[in-house]
Amino acid sequence: MLPRSCDTFVALPPSTKGNRVIFGKNSDRPCDEVQEVVYFPARDYSAGKSVECTYIEIEQATHTYAVMLSRPAWLWGAEMGANEHQVCIGNEAVWGRHTADDDEALLGMDLVRLGLERADTAEKAVDVMAELLVKYGQGGSCMEDECGFTYHNGFLISDRKEAWLLETAGKYWAAERVEGGYRNISNQYDITTKIDKEHPGMREYAQSQGWWDGETEFNFAAVYSHLTTGKIEEAESRYCGGKALLKRNDGCIAAGTMMDILRDKATGINMEGVFMTTASMVSVVPTNPMLPGVHYFTATPYPERSVFKPFIFVKNVGQMKDTCSPSFGLDEPVKKKPRFQSKPDRKHPLYLEHEGVADIIKNTKRRGKKVLQKMREMEKWKMVQMETILSYGVADETLLVDLFSDSIEEEMALYINC
Repeated sequence: MLPRSCDTFVALPPSTKGNRVIFGKNSDRPCDEVQEVVYFPARDYSAGKSVECTYIEIEQATHTYAVMLSRPAWLWGAEMGANEHQVCIGNEAVWGRHTADDDEALLGMDLVRLGLERADTAEKAVDVMAELLVKYGQGGSCMEDECGFTYHNGFLISDRKEAWLLETAGKYWAAERVEGGYRNISNQYDITTKIDKEHPGMREYAQSQGWWDGETEFNFAAVYSHLTTGKIEEAESRYCGGKALLKRNDGCIAAGTMMDILRDKATGINMEGVFMTTASMVSVVPTNPMLPGVHYFTATPYPERSVFKPFIFVKNVGQMKDTCSPSFGLDEPVKKKPRFQSKPDRKHPLYLEHEGVADIIKNTKRRGKKVLQKMREMEKWKMVQMETILSYGVADETLLVDLFSDSIEEEMALYINC
């Protein structure tokens, strides 16, 4: 299968408005896959506890941070998300000379969640994820299917002051710090000669495989990528298109800018077809540590026909019942072996309501335009409300406990009235 999934973006001052970090990602997955948005509070664990990830168990941390995740509903990890310290992470499928296999280990999506749960800065997330990668490896089917769709992973990680790229090939990895401007990644290796952290055996392994002569300047992307460009040309076109959109808005990138980029169809960033954009996320994180970050999630497919809804980390946030998929407990087919012998209906309440509205938008011109206009008006009004909080902070946190859930209810009411 050709690389056809995901684009992730970050913009830092001076490329942004208001001295903020803007993070965005489209999660491009199989078109029939449901993505849910879920919240997990911070927790403490006694020593010796373990945590069951998608396929394997690993040791649990003694403390995990609160996280908000957008994830394929069948697995433990996440495609993208944020934590209470305003660390944001998104992953990309990457293919290269190092073969990806289906031996079950950690998924890249598991590493996203583990990084968010265990790190309070972007750099610490790199260290956490790299350590777990080396210890447990990465592998296993990345689709709810027996097809054996596997890949290695690249990650874009940001916090209040900087961003990091982490790119992997098996257990080997390289990382690059980004301290200003903008950066985007697609389904290809992007780290070249600027390597700020790396697996200690990464260069030696490449030399042993005959990929690097040990003398010329080491270029991670050149060494670990496929020799032929055919396998990455589709990702290349999306990557170049995304980079051009960032450049066009350089100096004034804001939440709305990032949403527009994620909705761009001409570049293929907003994807529809067998693989489609199944969920999207945009985060706005002020560099001022006294101000909260605002994290917008769609929880529905195709951002052109979806509403970005805000979430803010405060105490006593409850679970989002309308964006949580059904739980199957002991009957969960992903946990039974052999796996994937059945495929249950994982549609959550918002997804079900959105399906009907998406059909109206696609198939009825006048009515669809009216519905879409109401969706955009709701989204813009939410962004106006969030701008006050981003600029002046939160006066009463209790008013924000149900911010995301209330926004979901408003969206569903809008659909019902259409």
